[in-house]
Amino acid sequence: MAGAPEANEARTMKIHELLQRRRPSISFEFFPPKTDEGVENLLRTVRSLRILNPAFVSVTYGAGGSNRARTLEVVKRIKAELEIEPMAHVTCVGHTREELAALFTELAGSGIENVMALRGDPPKGQERFTATEGGFRYAADLIEMLSAGFDFGIGAAAYPEKHPEAASLDSDVENAVRKVRAGAKFLVTQFFFDNEVYFSYVERVRAAGIDVPVIPGIMPITNYEAIGNMTKMSGARLPQRLLAELEARHDEPEAVTNLGIAYTALQCQELLARGAPGVHFYTLNKSPATRAVVSALIATRAYRELVAT
Repeated sequence: MAGAPEANEARTMKIHELLQRRRPSISFEFFPPKTDEGVENLLRTVRSLRILNPAFVSVTYGAGGSNRARTLEVVKRIKAELEIEPMAHVTCVGHTREELAALFTELAGSGIENVMALRGDPPKGQERFTATEGGFRYAADLIEMLSAGFDFGIGAAAYPEKHPEAASLDSDVENAVRKVRAGAKFLVTQFFFDNEVYFSYVERVRAAGIDVPVIPGIMPITNYEAIGNMTKMSGARLPQRLLAELEARHDEPEAVTNLGIAYTALQCQELLARGAPGVHFYTLNKSPATRAVVSALIATRAYRELVAT
């Protein structure tokens, strides 16, 4: 790729430092598989995306804080075998402060330099989050401990259409401010489908005094039913025109995928052209759609010009 950094650059610095030197950045998110075979399949997926030269990849912690061991295994192997900088997600769910400190010590000892610090969703069967006795209630508290006791590049979550539990977008922005003041060096947003939502959110957090990079999170649309379920859970809204086009193709899976890839590629192009520091793709552990979107993106003149600057 023209103007791309050396392949090992991402291994030598924290993500917030990398973002200062490398724009635009492309990154991918995966979730930890439950089986050994699943881990090997995931590593093959990550390996297939290396040609796109990702700045980093992130690995989630599993629903309700489950799959901790798998997360650790995957991030360690990505670092050691694929030479791509991994970011480990860690949540407050089900852990005491002492357990989290031990986990961070293990991550640091394995050469992991970046952590996404999250409160986490309630365990399955629970409607509301309840802090573990001796643990943390808020992501900002987890970030504060990380910042005080460890030398990680710390990322945090942002919600352009507000977190489902937040009383208002203003209160959600205030929470983002607390995370940054606690030590978060960059934010990664929940996925969205209307770019104006992202740019409006960035304006809000800048007005509140936040100057860290805000990386837009993007989910390529590949399945009509699945995207409907995800938007209901996350609160992300589909623009009416996009929704109408998807509904017109709901019984043509291939047509839905083709539309989704085209829409996402154009969405990413506009985000980068208007100043987003990069794009973070929620892959759902699948590479074809994400690879198609990024390949279309990097083929554009606008992207090549951004890389060359």
